[in-house]
Amino acid sequence: MGKLALAAKITHVPSIYLSELDGPRKGTRQDAIDGLKEIGQRCRDLGVDTLVVFDTHWLVNANYHVLCGPHFKGLYTSNELPHFISHMPFEFPGNPALGKLLAAQANALGVETLAHDATTLEPEYGTLVPMRYMNADQHFKVVSISAMCMAHYLNDSARLGWAVRRAVEEHYDGTVAILASGSLSHRFAQNGLAPDYAFRIWSPFLEQLDQEVIRLWQAGEWQTFCGMLPEYAAKGHGEGFMHDTAMLMGALGWSAYDGKAEVITPYFGASGTGQINAVFPVTPQDGSAIPAAQASQANAAAAVAARL
Repeated sequence: MGKLALAAKITHVPSIYLSELDGPRKGTRQDAIDGLKEIGQRCRDLGVDTLVVFDTHWLVNANYHVLCGPHFKGLYTSNELPHFISHMPFEFPGNPALGKLLAAQANALGVETLAHDATTLEPEYGTLVPMRYMNADQHFKVVSISAMCMAHYLNDSARLGWAVRRAVEEHYDGTVAILASGSLSHRFAQNGLAPDYAFRIWSPFLEQLDQEVIRLWQAGEWQTFCGMLPEYAAKGHGEGFMHDTAMLMGALGWSAYDGKAEVITPYFGASGTGQINAVFPVTPQDGSAIPAAQASQANAAAAVAARL
C-alpha cells in the first residue's frame, strides 16, 4: 500500500542551532544545515508525507515508544546543553494513525511497543533540531520513536526497524522517510576541554573507527558492518548505544541490504563526537536477514559493555 521512499542517518548536534545565532559560532555548521535541507528536499521530491525519526535523545528504560500526537508546538531548551539550545521554537503536525500502525506492527513481531497520541510528551532535540531545517514550513507530518534505549537489545531495535517498513508498505496509505538521528562515535570532550574539541574528534582511535564504518557504508559491506555493530556501539561510544542505527539497518534489510550509502554532509567533529548526514537508498527486501527477537549472549554482553 504505502512506500518507504528514503532512509538516512542524520546529525542533530546542538552547535547547528548555535550556528544560526550571532556570535563566534555563527555560520560554522552551515554544511550540516545544508545537508539536512538537501535531505528534506529529496523527501519533498519523492512525495513523502511523514518523517519518522529514530531519536537518540529520547531516553527510555522499558519498552519502545512512539510519539504520534496530532500536533506539536512549543519552545525548547535542552536540559543537557542549555547554553547551546535555549528557547528554540518548534511546530509541526504529527501523524497519530501512522504511529499506531507502527506500534501495532512492532508488537506483532514480538517487540513490545507503545504508541502515545494523547499525551503531554514533547519531542526531544534529536527530532527538533533536524526538523528546524528539514520541515520549517511544516510540510511533513512527524513521528518520533525512542532510540536512547537503556535496557534493550540491538536485535530488537533491528526488528522494530523492520516493523516500521512492514507497517508502511503493507498498511499505510502514504509515503514515508525514516531518519536515524544520532552520531557515529559519541565520546564528548572531557569537561573543561569542550572548546578545544569544538571541531575535533575525541581520539584518533574513534576517528579511524568512524572512517572505516563510513567506508563500509559506501562500499555496501553490510554483513561486516552489521556483524560489528554491537561492538562498535560499545567501543565507539555510540550515541543512544546506536539503537537508531540498528533500527535503520533493520528497515533496510539488515545484512542483506544491497544499497550503498551516499554521504551528503562529510564526516565532521563536534565537541569530540563524530557526525554525518548520509542517505541510504531503499531497495527491495524480504526481511529474512533480520536478527531473531531474542538477543544472543554476545549482543547482551555488548549492551552491558556500552554502559560501563
